[in-house]
This record gives sequence, structure tokens and C-alpha cells, in this order.
Amino acid sequence: MQQKTSDSPVGDELASLAGTVDTVVDAPAASAELTHRQILEVLIGLLAGMFTALISSTIVSNALPTIIADLDGSQTQYTWVVTASLLTMTVSTPIWGKLSDLFNKKVLVQTALVIFVVGSVLAGAAQNVPWLIACRAVQGLAMGGLVATAQAIIGSIIPPRQRGRYSGYMGATMAVATVSGPLLGGVIVDTPGLGWRWCFYVCVPLAVMSLVVLQRYLHLETVRRHVQLDVWGAVWISVAASLPLLWVTFAGDSFDWISWTTAAYWAGTLVAVALVIWVESHHPEPLVPLHVVRERTTSLAIIGSIAVGISMFGGSVFLGQYFQVAGGHSPTVAGLLSIPLMTGSLVGTLVSGQLITRFGRWKRFLVLGSALLVVGLSLLSTVDHTTPEWHAMASMGVMGIGMGMLLQNYVLAVQNTVSVQTVGAASATVSFFRSLGGTVGVSVLGAILASDVKRTVSDQLGSSSSGGGGSLLDVKNLPPAAAEVVRGAYGDATGNIFLVAAIVSVVSLVAALAIKEIPLRTTVDRGPSED
Repeated sequence: MQQKTSDSPVGDELASLAGTVDTVVDAPAASAELTHRQILEVLIGLLAGMFTALISSTIVSNALPTIIADLDGSQTQYTWVVTASLLTMTVSTPIWGKLSDLFNKKVLVQTALVIFVVGSVLAGAAQNVPWLIACRAVQGLAMGGLVATAQAIIGSIIPPRQRGRYSGYMGATMAVATVSGPLLGGVIVDTPGLGWRWCFYVCVPLAVMSLVVLQRYLHLETVRRHVQLDVWGAVWISVAASLPLLWVTFAGDSFDWISWTTAAYWAGTLVAVALVIWVESHHPEPLVPLHVVRERTTSLAIIGSIAVGISMFGGSVFLGQYFQVAGGHSPTVAGLLSIPLMTGSLVGTLVSGQLITRFGRWKRFLVLGSALLVVGLSLLSTVDHTTPEWHAMASMGVMGIGMGMLLQNYVLAVQNTVSVQTVGAASATVSFFRSLGGTVGVSVLGAILASDVKRTVSDQLGSSSSGGGGSLLDVKNLPPAAAEVVRGAYGDATGNIFLVAAIVSVVSLVAALAIKEIPLRTTVDRGPSED
């Protein structure tokens, strides 16, 4: 017999993380659907938490060249400061998503927020790059929780037909945080008496405010049921996602691309994937429900999300570096030049969300968004160190609109096909593959960028000038002739990585064209005839 209960302490919620446990799960379908006012009160808490985490993450983007130069890091370490958070976010997202189906979502989102604050404070105190990378991994772990639980809460209290409207609010919050983050980070770095460490510390008061708002407004009715946690699924998913990224990082430096070590990495990956499939197909509460993945809409959404992740994360993460290193701009100016990308994302998210709610049709926005993403990345592939800023900014605007139309709508398409009991795991599965694509994209494109820059600098300045230290990123302290070569190398190599991202983004367009549009239902849960 199921027993209703109120929000319980963390100790009761997360007791006995292996084997069988009694747990409380959110069950909004058991009561009347929430009013618009009640939904907005819930969103206040969710969006406050999301904004805190996102702005704390995007603040770092324009500060990274300064951070890596100050800590005497290399281009490979620059990439790993970004990859570390993406990797832990990727492997933790399906875990958080499944936990949101099993445990109280309010406790989970607050726990994720606290973890993010701890990671931010420790990152601000970093004395070397490995320390910083470890703290970024902690931040990524929390980001996975915030993204997964927020999507699960929205999916469990709002009917799909209305979800586009509220997903638009989430997308707008993400866009505003992403727009203001780089600019604020640039201002902090350039302000005497502050410096890059305050890019991490600034999130603390925002996080405290978010926790207060969540405690005040987020109230979810829950029921107690008997569940089993998929511990081994979490382990093998983490291994399967991590090994290819480690291979990309070390191949070419520690060992040859084609070598026995490479074969060992990929053999281990295949074994881990096989074990994931076996565990998930036999576990009664799998982290990644295979019956959901096998559904056509979900499988195509996953393929599209991987391509979007590679193109979006992998392409945009190096824009701040392009403007600062190749363009010679300050972090503040680099933040201003990045505004068209995020403004476009804001417009694409809000407009598509409102139109989907009005007409109930979503496929056209996936197709249009994918096409705009391909066009924007193709235009960015033409940039080099002599490209005028307006050209890059216009191209970024086109790319941003496409991103905005794709970010939430692939998740919406999948949520429309599953019951409210599995909406957390289903949403997290799509987010997992999008984040995985982004992590792979950052790693691969970062490796391409580092290789191109090293080769160009070696050809023009000699091999001794392209060593693995942080001197190349600290352009302002290089001799004028060497600085000019380095700026040219970074500018020209950036166009090459956008070309790769544009080619990959075509996969999203193909997936969007192939996906079957299912009319959005107007109820939170599926009816008996839909099962």
C-alpha cells in the first residue's frame, strides 16, 4: 500500500544507496493539476537554482585565457577545464534523472545546489590547473543534478501541450545567464581588486538566495514505494562515457593515435557499453530504460542531441578564446562580442516555445533549428585572424537561434511519448547524450585546435616555441613577432574546428527530418489508450 508523506530529510531520502530501499517519490498526478500561478511559484525556485549554476559556469568562459595564463597552463589543460565539468555532468545526468523518479525532487535539487557552491568556492581557491580541473568536475556533478531534476519536475507537473510555454521560460533563463555570464566574467577579470577568482565566488550569495526560494515555493506531494537502485548501471555508464574522452586527451602525446594503447581504450569502451546494455536490460529500475531508448522518437532525438551537443558545446566554447587570443581583445570586450550567440538562443527558445504551445506542432522547429545551426557553423568556419568582428557576430546570431530551437524541444518530443513515472529518466537520457556529445566535441575539437596551433607555431617559430607550457596562451607577455604568429595560428585554427562542427550538425538535420511528429497531449500523464 502506498503511503503519502511530506518532504523528508536527506538522510531518509538517500539511505542505503545499494540494494532495495523504501523511498518517497513525487506524484503530482495524484492530485489536481497545478494552476498557472502555482506552476510559476515552482519555476521561481527551479529557475533561481538554474540561473545560479549557469551564470557561475558561463562567467568562467571569458576568464579562462587569463586563468590558464595565470596558472601557467597549456592548451590541453584549457580544454580539460571545460571537459571536466562536461564529463561529470554527462555521467551524472542519467543518475540524477533516475533518482528524481525514485526520490524527492526538492531534496535532490537543493543537494545539487549545495554541491555546486562547494565546488565553486574550492575552484576560486585553486593554486594550480589540476586543482581547478578537479573542482570543475565537482561543479559538473552538481550541474547534472540541476538540469535533470529541473526537467523532471517540469515534466511531472505540466502537460506537454503547455510545456513549450514553460520550457521557454527555462530557455530564457538559460539564455540570460549565458548572455550575462561572459560579460560579467570579463568585467570581474578586468576590475582591479577582484580578478578571476571572484568569477567562482560570485555564485555563493546567489546560491543562498536560490535555496531560500526553493524552500519557500517548491512543494511536491509524494508517495512511498519500494524501489531498487541501479548501482552497477551507474558504474558502467560512467566507464563507457569516460574512456573515449581520456583517449582523445592523451592520444597523440602520450601514445600514437594508432597503437595498442588506443586499441585497449576502445576495447574497454566496447566492453563497458556491452555491460551497460546487459545491466540495464535486466535491472527492474534501470537508469536508462532501454524500452524508452528503442522508441523511434527517443532514438532519433538522442542522435540529434549528440550532434547538437558536439556542435553547440564544441563550437561555442572556443569563441571567447578566439576573440581574446586571435583578436587581442580584453575579457570584457570578448563578452560583448559573444552577445549575439546568446541573444539568438534567447529568441529561438522563446519564440519556438510560444508557437509550440499555441499550435501544438514541434517538428518544424527541430528542422528549422537544425538548418540554422548548420548555416551558422558553416559561416563561422570561414573566420580567421583577419575576419572582421561583425562577420563573426552575425554568424553567431544565426547559430544561436538554431541552438535555442533545439535545446529544449528534443527533450519535449521525448517527454510527450513517456508516462509521468519515467519522465525523469527519459528526459535525463536525452540530456545525457547531448552532454556526451558536448564533452566529445570539446575534447575532439580542442585536440584539433591544439594540434593546428602547435604545427603552425612550430613551422614559423621553431619547435622550441610550441612546448606544452602556458606561454602561448599568455600572448601579452610574448615578444611582438611571436605574439603575432600565435594570434594568427589561433585565429586560423578556429575556423577549422567550426568546419568540423558544421559537418557534424548535419546529422541533427537528418534526425529532425526523420522523426515522426506525435501531437502534444494536453494532460500531464498518458491515458490508458496511449500505453
